[in-house]
Amino acid sequence: MPAEIDYCNAAELLPLVMSAARARGDRLEVLVLDLTKTSFMDSQGIRLINDVRQRLHPGATLRLAARPEGVTGRVLELTGLRRDVPVYDNLTEALGS
Repeated sequence: MPAEIDYCNAAELLPLVMSAARARGDRLEVLVLDLTKTSFMDSQGIRLINDVRQRLHPGATLRLAARPEGVTGRVLELTGLRRDVPVYDNLTEALGS
């Protein structure tokens, strides 16, 4: 995912993410969004994550990788999204769980 997710690019990211997910078809079990390099995310980033989660086929799980000390991790916590989507401290943990 990009360094910033906001009103300027969130709408463009959704089709890209969903295209990658659809390419796997029903074989997709887990989709991990790597936010570890994302240094800024506003409410449009939260909306993007929710939209992806709602559009995944039944049985597919969304996971996030986000640095806990970063702005993105804090936004995920403040919005309550951490309760709904598993968030891991790094990509390795997100892929391995």
